Amino acid sequence: MIRRSGRQAPILPREAGGEPWLAGVIAVLCFLACLAAAGAMAADRAAHGWARALGAEATVQVRPRVGESGATAAARAAETLAGVDGVDETEALDRKTAEALLRPWLGDAVLPDLPLPHLVTVRLNRDHPASAVTLGRALAEAGVDATVDDHSLWRTEVERSAGLITVLAGAAFLLTAGAAAAAVTYATRAGMAAQAPIILILSLNGASDARIAGLYQRRYGLLAAGAGAAGAAAAMAALALLRFVGGRDGITPALPVAWSDVWALSSCPLLAATVALVAARWTALARLRGHD
Repeated sequence: MIRRSGRQAPILPREAGGEPWLAGVIAVLCFLACLAAAGAMAADRAAHGWARALGAEATVQVRPRVGESGATAAARAAETLAGVDGVDETEALDRKTAEALLRPWLGDAVLPDLPLPHLVTVRLNRDHPASAVTLGRALAEAGVDATVDDHSLWRTEVERSAGLITVLAGAAFLLTAGAAAAAVTYATRAGMAAQAPIILILSLNGASDARIAGLYQRRYGLLAAGAGAAGAAAAMAALALLRFVGGRDGITPALPVAWSDVWALSSCPLLAATVALVAARWTALARLRGHD
């Protein structure tokens, strides 16, 4: 350190490093990375919630026997399934209810002439749900011709979508981390080029390459930590606003934001500092050894 006007000045002057621009870039990247991470957590929570809801229900399509009405067959199926272990509740849907479900999609014009399936909804026990095989066997023993849909296909699709979202979020994080590393690498190289005389003096006075690299490592690590904190704070404020405005679901049930998502972003400054430390040290050592 050297003294200037009674205050200690850093060995490496900051003016040549373009640090305000670098801090702004890292802050923006951290903000985007935090939003991507929060979106991934919310989407994963929503997907698993939908999967649990689908796993707690089953649908039975009943085909009436000769001389039997569809409503009678559905009622008989509902009564049979109500006594199966792992079933909490059954309900035979009448035509009016089925039409109400289809009206938003088909309108009123075709519903009166449309042959609708006879359905029974089954609410399963969440802890010990009955399987589709068990339900089908009970219906067969009761002489009910029916098909059981335990929504396993839909659960698989929802879980696959959640996995895809997680992969995309991971890719977005890696891209932002790579962009931050590239920015730090460029700033380190530019700073070392501008401060070449100072680096030469330090080397002549016995400073090792590791010591000189440590100066850049410390500088850009602290800068990235501060910029990362600013970006994370902005992202946390945005998520907190969504949570306050949207209530429990956070604007939309499709992306339910939880308070845990907000606090989880507090690790962003540490991650940003780690990326900057590695990038700055690797770049400085590579450049110094290349000049040896």
